[in-house]
Parts: sequence; structure tokens; C-alpha cells
Amino acid sequence: MSRPLLSDAFGHHVWATIRVFDACLALEPAPLDTNVPGTYGSIIDTLRHLVGADCGYLSSLNGGRTSEIEEDQLDLPALRAHMEANGPEWAAIVAQDLDPEADVVRHRDDGTDSHAPLGIRLAQVLHHGTDHRSQICTALTSLGIEPPEIDVWDFADQAGRLTVTPATT
Repeated sequence: MSRPLLSDAFGHHVWATIRVFDACLALEPAPLDTNVPGTYGSIIDTLRHLVGADCGYLSSLNGGRTSEIEEDQLDLPALRAHMEANGPEWAAIVAQDLDPEADVVRHRDDGTDSHAPLGIRLAQVLHHGTDHRSQICTALTSLGIEPPEIDVWDFADQAGRLTVTPATT
């Protein structure tokens, strides 16, 4: 049986975000307030924004099965739990027969609606997650903390999706 084309991309998205959370859960509260110029905000604010947006994207794509969250009210373990719960929801979405041109409407709190093709929405989810995970890893590095290995090759290796054949001599 073949896998959906985007299953690895969204599997990585969730896995990498959870790895970043696990690295941050080990921190005392003060480092979580670290803000590096050129990034979204503090580590905690960026984590909250990342998960809040992810839930919002999912809600727009799965008919509201995933609730949008009040991310400012949640601590790291609760945010991590939401991200972990998003994994099966993303897997269900990418397992569908997707039309990249399907118009997806997002209703915003200010009463506006944004329209974009499904292909653009999915690309945004992956870009958004990658961008903010990178910012958090930069902040961790600025604190002298080794960030977790979260690139796609690390995901592939851990998931058993990478094979290296030794050189023959």
C-alpha cells in the first residue's frame, strides 16, 4: 500500500515540533522568556504562537474537529499535548484525495474571511512550523543550549525511512 505524498512532510512537522517542546520542557522559566532579535518573540511566545496557529490551520481544514486554542493561557505540557494530538489529524487530512485548487476559507475573529487554495494552506503550515522552530533553536543556541536535531534526515532516520548502503570496494 502506498503512503500519501505528504505524510512524511506532515509527520516531520509534528515530530520536529514535539522535539523542540521536549528540549524546552527541561528549561527553567527564565530562559523561556529569551528573545533574540529578528525572531517572532520569546521562546514561550513563539511556542504558543506555533501551536495556536497549527490548531487554527487544522480547524480550517477539518471542519472544526480541532478546536482553536487560547494559547496564551496554556503551559508547555498543555501546548505539547495539543501538538501531539494534531499529528493524527494532519495524517487524516493528507490521506484524503486532495484537490490543491480547492478554495479553503478561514473565518477570522475580526469578521473577515481569507480564501486560499488548499495547496497554499498546506504549504503555509509547513513553512510556518519550520520558520518558528528555527527561531526557537536560534534562541536556544544563544543561551548556550544545544538545540535538538530536527531536520528531515533526522526524522527519516528515526522513522526508519532512510537507508544508507555502504560503499563497495
